[in-house]
Amino acid sequence: MDTARELDNRNRADDDAAKPLIDVEERSMQDTPYPEKTVGKPFVDAPKMKLRHVNVFYADNQAIHDVSLDIGKNEVISLIGPSGCGKSTFLRSLNRMNDTIDICRVKGELHLDDQDLYDPKLDVVELRARVGMVFQKPNPFPKSIYDNVAYGPRLHGLADKKYDLDEIVENSLRKAGLWTEVKDRLHSPGTGLSGGQQQRLCIARTIAVSPEVVLMDEPCSALDPIATAKIEELIDELSESYTIAIVTHSMQQAARVSHRTAYFHLGRLIEVNDTETVFTKPEHELTEAYITGRFG
Repeated sequence: MDTARELDNRNRADDDAAKPLIDVEERSMQDTPYPEKTVGKPFVDAPKMKLRHVNVFYADNQAIHDVSLDIGKNEVISLIGPSGCGKSTFLRSLNRMNDTIDICRVKGELHLDDQDLYDPKLDVVELRARVGMVFQKPNPFPKSIYDNVAYGPRLHGLADKKYDLDEIVENSLRKAGLWTEVKDRLHSPGTGLSGGQQQRLCIARTIAVSPEVVLMDEPCSALDPIATAKIEELIDELSESYTIAIVTHSMQQAARVSHRTAYFHLGRLIEVNDTETVFTKPEHELTEAYITGRFG
């Protein structure tokens, strides 16, 4: 499971590292001062994830600058901002996917409940079971639908008997809104599904190991509007059981699915607030400029 993730992660990270630190489209906003600290409500009571002074580097290039943020339990938080602003890099730091990139360094305090995510003694495989990830492009394994979902539970020893594994697979596919569409072809290749179905299969594979947090990196960017609508409905349903952080380039999507929205600009977290406030009454000029389409 990690092999497929690592390949996708390396490709995305290479793209991020190759991007200029200042996008041409944003030069017109460079005279606007950054806030001394993140505007709005970056912190919550009893957070599921507590992130303080996070800095991320690709070799000598700093991609994330001193970001502090809480992610609440059963919250859906959207990370938005122009291409190359660091939102995907920040997301990948939350389950140490950046560990697979030799030139990447992460500094700061990142906690899941009371667990230090960057404790050298931490089992990273176990962490990625607790903090699962869904990528931009659906990446089902070249296995059957059943085996795609069963892979994680088998790896982590979550089912001793076939009956138990069958139950996990069915429940995961039901939660992902896919069971009725595939129940009669569980042993067909997962790669034979449509794009939207493949993405829901990947979501089922992620939640099959009972994660506490689900990270989604532009999960609908490769999907048509109908498939996107199904994923968005699914996000709302999953938030009853999981904490969800989603990177999206679609402000409309962020407005539809999230409780809070965080705006990133050139690696800095400019503003975090409840989603309605961000999109109707943003508190910082950079946020307003992006929301109103002045750049990005």
